[in-house]
Amino acid sequence: MVQYNFKKMTVVPNGKDFIDIILSRTQRQTPTVVHKGCAISSLRGFYMRKVKFTEDSFQKKLSTIIDEFPRLDDFHPFYGDLLHVLYNKDHYKLALGQINTARNLIGKICNTWQGYLRLTKTLLICGYPNVGKSSFINKITRADVDVQPYAFTTKSLFVGHTDYKYLRYQVIDTPGILDRPFEDRNIIEMCSITALAHLGAAVLFFLDISGSCGYSIAQQAALFHSIKQEVGMEMKADAMKTTIGLGGEATNDEGVLLTMSTLTEEGVIAVKNAACERLLNQRVESKMKSKKINDRLNRFHVAMPKPRDNKERSPCIPLADLEAKAKQAAGKEKRNTEKDLENENGGAGVYSASLKKNYILANDEWKEDAMPEILDGHNVYDFVVPDILLRLEELEQEERRRQAEGDNDFEMNGLELTTEVQKTLAEIRKKKSLLIQQHRIKKSTAESRPTVPRKSDKDREFTTKRMGRQLSKLGLDPTMAINRVRSRSVSTRGRRRKRSLDMDDTDGGDAVDMDTPNKKQCMLSRSCSRSRSWPQTEVVPGEGFKDSAQKARALQRANKSNKMRNRNARRGEADRVIPTLKPKHLFSGKRSIGKIQRR
Repeated sequence: MVQYNFKKMTVVPNGKDFIDIILSRTQRQTPTVVHKGCAISSLRGFYMRKVKFTEDSFQKKLSTIIDEFPRLDDFHPFYGDLLHVLYNKDHYKLALGQINTARNLIGKICNTWQGYLRLTKTLLICGYPNVGKSSFINKITRADVDVQPYAFTTKSLFVGHTDYKYLRYQVIDTPGILDRPFEDRNIIEMCSITALAHLGAAVLFFLDISGSCGYSIAQQAALFHSIKQEVGMEMKADAMKTTIGLGGEATNDEGVLLTMSTLTEEGVIAVKNAACERLLNQRVESKMKSKKINDRLNRFHVAMPKPRDNKERSPCIPLADLEAKAKQAAGKEKRNTEKDLENENGGAGVYSASLKKNYILANDEWKEDAMPEILDGHNVYDFVVPDILLRLEELEQEERRRQAEGDNDFEMNGLELTTEVQKTLAEIRKKKSLLIQQHRIKKSTAESRPTVPRKSDKDREFTTKRMGRQLSKLGLDPTMAINRVRSRSVSTRGRRRKRSLDMDDTDGGDAVDMDTPNKKQCMLSRSCSRSRSWPQTEVVPGEGFKDSAQKARALQRANKSNKMRNRNARRGEADRVIPTLKPKHLFSGKRSIGKIQRR
């Protein structure tokens, strides 16, 4: 018994997604561009490759579905009964059978379309030189055939494509043919004769009754009959090129004569439709006469409903719908939408909808005014005030009033300042401004440096004499300040080490008296002990780590990230300097004997 693993079965997409998957794969894995000037065989191979690749993709997908799904006769009866309960065995078999049928039909469709690509429905244009063949093919197709007012402009076959009833037709423009013996025709004329002889196409014979082509109507008619005799074919449609003044119309009868003008485009489409319709009918008739027609007709089934009895059953429309339609018809006129206005004013690309016409403003003339929304990074509407000019005038008046009163005319403790006080105030302000200027100059020059110890002050600017002079200028007594500074100063001269070890014994108690006042000096000169530093992995409040382990991991990652930077001798994370990878003195010239080690 076969063991199935249902979990490994491929998911089956729905029909729309299935088609999208196949077409997307075809577009990705096959060529997509047809270059201008490719040969007809290359174009045919281009499209046939796409059709064949699409068929193979469908075949693989459907075969995978059929092979992966289990067969009812192979797996356990439990699964068979469970499948019958959940889905129904008959439906399961029918679904797999339909997939197999679809796979076979896809193969047949591929073969059919490959035949269509090899044998395309063709319209062949022939006639005397300079009768309008190239102009006609330029009108009904996207071909760009050169048109000139002289004969034999077209020297080879030109192909264009057109559509009729959702079917593709190819139109072939042949060079002009002259009415002369077969042996006397040149290579250009033989191209047309070869196309007429070997291509099963609807032939359009062009005849110019105006005579502007340089050949009379009798000569053109003789060419028509000689072509029929030489090639031995049946003409499917004949067209006539008329001058502008004739104005002939296309006929729908069984005749083979149609009139047209490529200059005014009268009857051009009628000629194309007549030729395509006759060619299509001929192909349908040939298929109806084939041996496989019975198999094809059996596929069509037209279901016609049969009356159950003689009772007439008219369509039933609910009364509410009838009342709603009546109210809608009797109601007010429909409001014109932007779509209606667009259709009335020239359509898309011509009509431009106005987005400002529904603005609610005090004056309708303001709707079309140019108003900037953003100016210098600010929203203009945030600064729009109706009485902005009035406020500006009030501010200017207040400013002029304050300037007239003066900045120094104010009262202090209810009394006005005297002349001496005003002079002192002016000197203080002047001194303050000078200090600010000196500070800015120092800050902008090399003097802007950290504070240095006074022992490094070579110019001796910070002295007690200077401080006394400054305090005296301010009217203060500098004596107490100088004494206080001098009492705190420490002698820069260090204590000398005693030379004799017996000095204590000789001096006795005097030595004790001498050392007692120097205890403070000893404490100051003694170096302070350094406090114990924090362990590197210990968490300090405010660092943002949860515990020591997290901090250790962070430090480890930081060191690891810096390792490559340090190895490359980078100054920091922003160092992006690329050194000379190939120094010229090491990579120029030959590597002669004795230079291989260092080059």
